[in-house]
Amino acid sequence: MQGEVKAKAVELLRTGSVDRVLGWKAGTFFYDLTPAVFETAEEVERDFVWSAFSAPNLSKYLIAESRKPGKIAAFLKPCDIYSFQQLLKEHRIHRERVHVVAVSCSGMCDMEKIKAQAKAPYSVREEGEELVVGTLYGEKRLSRRDVLLERCRTCKTKKTACYDELLGEDGQDGDDSRFDGVRRLEAMTPEERFAFWRGELSRCIRCNACRNVCPACSCEKCVFDNPASGVENKAAANSFEENLFHIIRAFHVAGRCTDCGECSRVCPQHIPLHLLNRKLISDINELYGPYQAGADCESKSPMTDFRYEDAEPGAQWRGGVR
Repeated sequence: MQGEVKAKAVELLRTGSVDRVLGWKAGTFFYDLTPAVFETAEEVERDFVWSAFSAPNLSKYLIAESRKPGKIAAFLKPCDIYSFQQLLKEHRIHRERVHVVAVSCSGMCDMEKIKAQAKAPYSVREEGEELVVGTLYGEKRLSRRDVLLERCRTCKTKKTACYDELLGEDGQDGDDSRFDGVRRLEAMTPEERFAFWRGELSRCIRCNACRNVCPACSCEKCVFDNPASGVENKAAANSFEENLFHIIRAFHVAGRCTDCGECSRVCPQHIPLHLLNRKLISDINELYGPYQAGADCESKSPMTDFRYEDAEPGAQWRGGVR
């Protein structure tokens, strides 16, 4: 697929179909891919990378890029497209300036999982459903399924919701297994659940990586960057503030989070932040009916819509009874 993706990017630039291409390039390490904008075919041929580590969701970068003159081609995975459509719904992206090239995806890999099974890796080669990992001690073959990112192991869909061109074959919707982690949390006692989240959130260093990468966090001025807010980029003074940042952020994106999993992927402390968002997604589905943010550009979020049969604002759930 690497050759096909790169060839399409080169073709679009050389034919003048687009002025720029949004894709990925290698960072400090071969697995550390970063979003990049390419303006010439030569740049694409030299630096463009599509691999098992092309995990970054590119949709948020289109907020700024689609405001620039000319047209940009964006290579988006199925999960990225849900974020793209949600941003379209919120009028954050100029659709006419974006040429969407959907790329079929069988899941992105987690380098930490690879390192746990193959010591001192210096290269990774894809061969079907296997990864051939070059190490200082020789090659080692790993099942791709065993080293997928957590979000890809429980992928909501491999079906592309919208595109101008499709590379590869369209996939199918996933099942509800992504909510298994939420069900385990719900099965805990309140005390156990509190202890779990205190243990996880206590590791937060307020680097803001989760907020910065999140497509749903697209405010021009974030409250956490406002000097007058009293919470501007400061370390937590106590455990209450430590919890508050992530809980506030989860509520801010409720009904708009597409469950792309970027928050957990970029967290340097490996906090499972996606579980907070999935809990709210699960509750919204239960209270207001099934809803997937970003599945289309027309439907209203349950949080911005009203129907007479909606749950009352003061409804509380205690022991499974409302």
